[in-house]
Amino acid sequence: MIMDINTLIAWGAAYKQVIADELIFSEGDDCYYYYQLVSGSVKWVNIDEQGKEYIQTMIEPGECFGELPLFDEGPYAASAIAEQDSVLIRLRKDTFLQLIKENPSIHFLFSKMMAKRLRFKFLILKSIVYNAPEERIATLLKYLKDENKNFCVKCNQLKLTRQQIANMTGLRVETVIRAMRQMHEKGELTIERGKVYY
Repeated sequence: MIMDINTLIAWGAAYKQVIADELIFSEGDDCYYYYQLVSGSVKWVNIDEQGKEYIQTMIEPGECFGELPLFDEGPYAASAIAEQDSVLIRLRKDTFLQLIKENPSIHFLFSKMMAKRLRFKFLILKSIVYNAPEERIATLLKYLKDENKNFCVKCNQLKLTRQQIANMTGLRVETVIRAMRQMHEKGELTIERGKVYY
């Protein structure tokens, strides 16, 4: 969801700069802010005891993240980590809730964005349970392409690494590399000089 930055600032939001690999918030922490990415890239991720990451989603400029505890009073369900030097804008939780109460159209857009993210989770879970690696990857790529997310709009180049795809699909990176090579051979995607086009 892209909430107008001027609206956020008018309600008291502030910019925050973070450096690559900086932890923005941790899974299990209490929530105090609404976060929206202005520039850079952030991964929203769960990390197990062995340090293996499962990427819930890659946040692009204009998108918000960490929204669940804004509504259910629970802790963060995942950690947010800057993938590169980034600029965020954040608004105190209580002020954010007042903003959406006073602006039903913003509340509706926010609800629609949350429904889309939930639908994405259903797609990914279904592909993990039932499908071969190629089908998991194809499900992810089709969804991202349909949403104009993590793709170059002009050239159709995928902006995710093989490791990020592995972390989003629950596959090993070697499996992703092999599966994408097979998809290339079948004409389901194109790989040129290590770059993936879909």
